[in-house]
Amino acid sequence: MTGIRVRFAPSPTGALHIGSARTALFNWLLARHHGGTFVLRVEDTDRERSTPENVEQILDAMRWLRLDYDEGPIFQTERAERHGEALQRLLDDGHAYRSTATADDVRAYKREHGAEVGFRGQPENAGAVRLHVPDGETVVTDAILGEVRFDNAHYDDPVIGRADGTVLYNFAVAVDDLDAEITHVVRGNDHLSNTPKQMWVLQALGAEAPVYGHIPLIHGPDGKKLSKRRGAASVQELRAAGYVPEAVVNYLALLGWGPDDDATVMSVDELVARFDLDRVSRNPAQFDEKKLRWLNGVYLRALTAADLTERLEAFTGRDGLGPAVAVSQEKIHTLADFWALAGFIFDGPGDDPKARERWLGPDGAAVLGEIRAALAGVDPYDVATVREALEAIVGARGVKPGEIYQPLRVALAGTTISPGIFETAALLGREETLRRIDAALDGRHPRAA
Repeated sequence: MTGIRVRFAPSPTGALHIGSARTALFNWLLARHHGGTFVLRVEDTDRERSTPENVEQILDAMRWLRLDYDEGPIFQTERAERHGEALQRLLDDGHAYRSTATADDVRAYKREHGAEVGFRGQPENAGAVRLHVPDGETVVTDAILGEVRFDNAHYDDPVIGRADGTVLYNFAVAVDDLDAEITHVVRGNDHLSNTPKQMWVLQALGAEAPVYGHIPLIHGPDGKKLSKRRGAASVQELRAAGYVPEAVVNYLALLGWGPDDDATVMSVDELVARFDLDRVSRNPAQFDEKKLRWLNGVYLRALTAADLTERLEAFTGRDGLGPAVAVSQEKIHTLADFWALAGFIFDGPGDDPKARERWLGPDGAAVLGEIRAALAGVDPYDVATVREALEAIVGARGVKPGEIYQPLRVALAGTTISPGIFETAALLGREETLRRIDAALDGRHPRAA
């Protein structure tokens, strides 16, 4: 395909949720795969909810996902004059007519002609503007769903303009797609019912319809549609939870699409090279945060220590994290995991009463006493010598390593969770390690020591 032009057209009514983000991504990948143009159009006709703050949320999410657009943002409200011109053209050409028919009039029409028969009005001199529905059927050759047929006889002549001259959604969308020379409209399956109405507008304007492709919706773990009302995460929420954009993009691409070799971990360049509509599934995708979390961990472990440190320092607002990052990288799956795992290195031990009761009783105190004596004498004090000293105690006592390592871990971290115990003790340094051991042996919390 050459000269492909696609668009992402969100309504700025809140944060950008993952379903919308996936739609943006699929359009972006399609454009980049074919060397085409990606257009951003903001459908801001809901003036109460389309605030500058909500528009910025969309732009912010797209920047974070690194989905750059070639044209836009185009604001639908700024095109009111063009919409009015197109509406008048359809009136002048006889493809549309004014009608004062109310909802009660439409119901009365259906009682007379049959509930399945679409309303057909008579032209009047005033009222809203309705589009004449053409006879026959409308066939959508969908790039994802295949051929979808609509019997036009069942559709009411749709209102495309209000009596005050403002236009309705399906009319504005069709005109905007026409003017932007959009060749492919890729969007969620919930827009499928809008497609014939938009095609009728384009037909009345003497234009060809673009290629449509409707992506099956995303379901939650319960198998029901994932939506804003059903806890769908926004892009901003994923960022705040410690996910990185590379992993989110990779995961979103796999929600309803996949390469022929079932690869899972793919860079943006690989996604661009492989993506096309013929591999988009017709079946709903399921959002699985466990899989996203796993994939995010893969990306974190693939980062250089310097890159991960930079991201973690930005995420936590703390400096000087490099040494702790180096000993934590293999154990974290999100940026948010880091502080829960290694924050004690900087802020002192946590306070897990159950861990202290289990590991710092009389037996644990005896173990800590041996550990303290051993670590006080190792030279040099580093990971290798700490390991050697602790393993010697394990061997001498003839116990499982955890019986030795866990009392030390609780003394140093305040909990049973930490980076590797040898690395942790070496990172804290001899003086701080012994101070925390002493506090544990005295029954004091090290932060108060």
